[in-house]
Amino acid sequence: MNNKVSNGIFKWDAARVKQFLMDKTIYIVILVIFFVMAFVNPNLIRLSNIEFIINQAATRIIFALGMGGIILIGTIDVAQGRVIGMAGVVIASLTQALDNSRRIYDFQLPVIVSITGVVLLCGAVMLIIGLIIARMHIPPFIATLSFSLIIFGLVSIYFDAVNDSSPIAGLDGAFKNIAQGGFRFLGMRISYLVLFAAAASLIIWFIWNKTVLGKNMYAVGGNSEAAHICGVNIAKTICTVFFIAGLLYGLGGILETGRVGSATSGLGFGYELDAIASCVVGGVSMRGGAGKVSGIIVGVLIFQLITFGLTFLGVNPYLQFLFKGVIILFAISVDTQKNLKRT
Repeated sequence: MNNKVSNGIFKWDAARVKQFLMDKTIYIVILVIFFVMAFVNPNLIRLSNIEFIINQAATRIIFALGMGGIILIGTIDVAQGRVIGMAGVVIASLTQALDNSRRIYDFQLPVIVSITGVVLLCGAVMLIIGLIIARMHIPPFIATLSFSLIIFGLVSIYFDAVNDSSPIAGLDGAFKNIAQGGFRFLGMRISYLVLFAAAASLIIWFIWNKTVLGKNMYAVGGNSEAAHICGVNIAKTICTVFFIAGLLYGLGGILETGRVGSATSGLGFGYELDAIASCVVGGVSMRGGAGKVSGIIVGVLIFQLITFGLTFLGVNPYLQFLFKGVIILFAISVDTQKNLKRT
């Protein structure tokens, strides 16, 4: 008898089972942890908590999609949180209600104009970072780290100048309703943010799977030298991916600001770590060239599930940072082992 067992319909191959366990190790471990937490406190799996997790995950999915594209081409971005913070501060200062006694500006642009302008601003900033990486060949980590400091400095100066470093609040009702409104579905109140996340996911899925850019992204991430020989414009691909990531960061930052109802220069702090963790947990290889949109969505949901579970059980917030670090390290270790076995 070989290592295959057949019952006439299904065939179990030991090698395939082993490969499946290797591919899904991180999912299995995290879900086991969640079930242990649910056993400790069964109230964790109430419908209201599931509703909260889904709504909280919406903007995180948008951020992770942007980060996922950058990781897919074999680069990294540690400036994401600061770009999100920039989007939040700028959109908040432009969309304050007319009857707000602490309005920063006397004029009020149409909400759609403000949103479009901020999204394009974030896209432009990320495009500049992409150009520096592609044309000056500066390592992505160094380039994005440098820009994270530059952006935070500029945003903090602006934040201090326009509102004396106080939270920018009193936002226009029409703007807040975009992020705070919702609808009923399966007994849950689903935020409009989920619709934005779904739309962003569909668009990114189409780009990755049905366009030349998507094919080039996988090629560049898989083997940039081979991609160049095959005629792929590496610099153009990198710049386009960073620009798209910037648009997603801007959109997500705007929606997050509307959800919270205010903004400070600290908005977005640490978001890049959550995004990287979600991508890696979702199967996006840190070596580039491998990953799926569906995996990123699952990664975000699982990560939010664990984060919420730890908070629900009253785990010290500082220990949660430790736990996130362990998840990232473990996920990257698993990814490295998978790549070693394939080479």
